Amino acid sequence: MYPLLASGTDTGYIVGQRADDYGLSAESAALQVKELQPNIVFLCSPNNPTGTGLGLDVVEAVYEAGEASQTIVIVDEAYHEFAHDGTPSALTLLPGRERLIVSRTMSKAFALAGARLGYMAAAPEVTDALRLVRLPYHLSAITQATALAALQHRTALMADVEDIKEQRDRIVSELTRMGLKPAASDSNYVFFGGLDNPHDVWLRLLDDGVLIRDVGIPATCVSRRELRRRPQRSWRRWNASWPARPGCPPKLEVSAPPRAGTSPSLSHY
Repeated sequence: MYPLLASGTDTGYIVGQRADDYGLSAESAALQVKELQPNIVFLCSPNNPTGTGLGLDVVEAVYEAGEASQTIVIVDEAYHEFAHDGTPSALTLLPGRERLIVSRTMSKAFALAGARLGYMAAAPEVTDALRLVRLPYHLSAITQATALAALQHRTALMADVEDIKEQRDRIVSELTRMGLKPAASDSNYVFFGGLDNPHDVWLRLLDDGVLIRDVGIPATCVSRRELRRRPQRSWRRWNASWPARPGCPPKLEVSAPPRAGTSPSLSHY
C-alpha cells in the first residue's frame, strides 16, 4: 500500500531492512534513519505479513534519529487491538513529540474493511495541517453512521477480538508442535515457515476450501481466515487436505476445536 501511494504522489520510496527473524531493533532502525534522512518514516506495528510488533524503544530511537532531518514518524497500529495483553501503544509516546503520528483503522478489529475508515492521533499542529490538504467529501454520512454504530457495540466486537487472539495463540502452539516455525504474532494471523513447498500446500488447502496466503517468501505461508460459522469443519478440512509426502509435517490435530464465531488467520513465510 505505501509504495503504491508514494508512486501516485511522485514520492521516492525506500524499503527499510529487518533482521533475518523479521525483527527490527532500535539500533538498526535509528541507523537507517540517520543514513537515509527521509521526510517520513512508517513503522508498522504489528507488521504485515509477519505479525511482529515493535517495542516502544524502536519508535523512540527512530524519532530521535530523525531530529536533524525533522522526519515525521508514523506508527501504523492497524492491528493493535490483537496485540498480546500488556503490549503498550505508541499513543503513550505522543506527549512532547510533535513529529509523531499514530494511525489506526476500523477495518480489522471492527471488521469494517468496506467502510475504509481510519483515524489518527497527533499533535494539534499536525492535525490542523492535514485538514488543509485532505480530500473534500472524504467521509460519507453512511460511513460515519456505520462507525458510530460500531462504537456503540464496541464491547461485543472486542469480545470477538479476544476469541480470535485465543485461537491465534492456539494455532501458534499447534504449528510449533508440528515442527513448523511460526513467528510471534500480535495480529489476527500467523506467519509460519518450515514448508518444503509452500505453493503446493496453498493449492491443496485451497482446493478443499481452506484459505491461507502464500506471501512469496521461500518456505513460508500466512494463515488468513478460517470459516467463521463452521470452524470445526475448517479444521477437519485442514487435516484432510494436508499433503502426505516426505518432508511435510504431520496433520494438525486439535485438542479443542475453535469456538463458533471466531476467525483465526494463518500465515507462512
